[in-house]
Amino acid sequence: MILFFCFFLMSGFCSLVYQVVWLRVAMADFGITTPLISIVLSVFMAGLALGSWGGGHLVRRFESRPASFFIGLYAASELAIGVSGLAVRPLLGLGRALLAARVEHAAWGSSGYYLASGGWIGLVLLPFCTCMGATFPLAMAGIRAAFHSESPRSFSYLYLANVLGAMAGAFGSAFVFIEWIGFSRTLLLAAALNALIAAMAWAFARSAIGSLHRSPRPTASEPSQDIGDPAENGRSSPLGGRANAVVLPLLFATGLSSLAMEVVWTRQFVPFLGPVVYSFATMLAVYLAATAAGSRIYRVWIGRAGALNPHLRTAAAAGNAAILAGCCALLPLLAADPRIPSRHRLLIGAVRVAWGIGPFCGVLGFLTPMLVDRWSAGDPGRAGRAYAVNALGCIAGPLLSGFLLLPIVGERWTLVLLSFPLFLGGVCFSLPSPNKSGLWQPKAACALVASVLLIILTRDFETLYPGAQVRRDHTATVIATGQGMDRMLRVNGVGITNLTPITKMMAHLPLASLESPPQRVLILCFGMGTSFRSALSWGVPVTAVELVPSVPSLFGYFHRDAQTVLASPRATIVIDDARRFLERTQETFDVIVIDPPPPIEAAGSSLLYSREFYQLAARRLRPGGILQQWLPGGEPIVKSAVAQALGGSFPYVRVFHSIEGWGHHFLASATPMIPHTAAELARRLPLAAAGDLLEWGPAATVETQFQPVVTGEIPLQTLIDADPHAPMLTDDRPINEYYFLRRTFR
Repeated sequence: MILFFCFFLMSGFCSLVYQVVWLRVAMADFGITTPLISIVLSVFMAGLALGSWGGGHLVRRFESRPASFFIGLYAASELAIGVSGLAVRPLLGLGRALLAARVEHAAWGSSGYYLASGGWIGLVLLPFCTCMGATFPLAMAGIRAAFHSESPRSFSYLYLANVLGAMAGAFGSAFVFIEWIGFSRTLLLAAALNALIAAMAWAFARSAIGSLHRSPRPTASEPSQDIGDPAENGRSSPLGGRANAVVLPLLFATGLSSLAMEVVWTRQFVPFLGPVVYSFATMLAVYLAATAAGSRIYRVWIGRAGALNPHLRTAAAAGNAAILAGCCALLPLLAADPRIPSRHRLLIGAVRVAWGIGPFCGVLGFLTPMLVDRWSAGDPGRAGRAYAVNALGCIAGPLLSGFLLLPIVGERWTLVLLSFPLFLGGVCFSLPSPNKSGLWQPKAACALVASVLLIILTRDFETLYPGAQVRRDHTATVIATGQGMDRMLRVNGVGITNLTPITKMMAHLPLASLESPPQRVLILCFGMGTSFRSALSWGVPVTAVELVPSVPSLFGYFHRDAQTVLASPRATIVIDDARRFLERTQETFDVIVIDPPPPIEAAGSSLLYSREFYQLAARRLRPGGILQQWLPGGEPIVKSAVAQALGGSFPYVRVFHSIEGWGHHFLASATPMIPHTAAELARRLPLAAAGDLLEWGPAATVETQFQPVVTGEIPLQTLIDADPHAPMLTDDRPINEYYFLRRTFR
């Protein structure tokens, strides 16, 4: 049995690595949008559900076969999963190329592009995810044939190993392997581990099974030990029948609530953790660690309670656990209360996450394997169906919370609504019967009182900003706050931008540097809309692309003339991912202005600094066009990596210090850019553009406004030499996002 534990420990590690890397690769190829992320996660969970159900059906069909047959099938599944480490990334890249070629010949709308990209992602990922889902029933069938005495609780045994491995995969991929060897080699590492599992399982099936002492199989009239046969107990006991009828709905509810709440937690805890990959990895690791702890507690508990009418005891424990889970689901309201003192550091924020979501995840770690064990009693087919139901809930959860509940009712009431099915399931499990007293009532009442207190006494993050305007959509919670020049835009609690002449210079500097009058401008990342407004002052059509739908709706909070600006026939705002827009559009531009959201380490930000992105943007520039890239700062290795990516994508790159002395404006072009004095640049500005540039100062004339920028030009090689050993920033090596090893071990 220990060998199966090792198999699922390594398999869980690989599964999380695949999920993390596949999601990132898909974002690079098809865009960082919420629908796209939902597609990838839904395909992943749908494959698990399909594989679990299909594997269970296969086991039932061949249940008379020896253990070596099922373990051989398990080995084949692991080997097939390992193939994904070699095949998925190039296949997704092929899909991107095919769609890009198709876009050139057909003006597809956004929905059509989503449909096509989603179909391709499903075609590529679903077979491998199905193999992942099939591993549980196949391994359980092998255990039932080889170790019959361990069979009734085999799902929880494998589940514990799988969750522990997944926790290691979350930590290993985020904190070590991606930074150390990049995405591609991390996939190869996972593929090698899958191949090792397959080889070990195959060797075990060939050499060890024949010598195992096999217990006789249970007959139809012989109930399994420890857990009890659910069908038999359901017929003989009113409690058993009622409780078993709740098992599958409750499994669906646990999957739905847990994955739906992950979306809510992201918004609640990012203000305390920061919008970096380690924040999400920390939440995922806490989730998996607590789940593993709960599963381990269940394994110990059922081992001690197995002899004392286990069927009734598991019903009572499941009811109590479901009610407790409903109450613990509201703990993030307290953990994310901004009145609790905390610094914006990952370690301090991780403590909030640990006591905020840890109890809920621990209870679900106890409850989920208990429900599957109860429903299956070691039967791989029934376990497969039960696990498939749980996976279906995991598919529905993020869609429900992200696209429906969060935009309408916000984080607080989303958690309340998601906790309700758990309370309901617990009450249904705990309803009194001739064999059971009504002790569940005071427990449920206490949980209800605690839940009401959590709802009433806690506060949300936006309460820190009285009078702020708050918008919620399926992507983020957006806050506009402050007065005068101190106005601030916050997305999921993180400060994105403020009113500064730097954002005006992002538009005016490249437009004034053109050798011919501009005809069309593209702004990537809308923010407060300052660069968009400044570009429109040149009297040319301007398109702005923004990922978060609620951000442009706050344009008027920061600029009083917003309605006039938006009424211009030259103004166009597109809600889309920047890379996805560049891939789909057939337009070309004289200037492309890029201002990625800070901080420089923000998760996903490298996709707007990488060589692949610059090569894509270069194809959308007209002859003589200029790309302006803003880099707010960062470590020498990051500056060098970005400078190399630009230098490797454009033959001509100029670098300027900002008007405020921090950060850099990069101007990149396929043709030489003639250096101009500040006076020459000033003469190129139309009257309206000159007035816009001087609106916030600090200089009194356009020439003196340009002067510190022009005189602050530095050679590109200076930034590259800041860290000559830095690799070029690519989609495969996002140096800016992954920094744990270099900052920890220098």
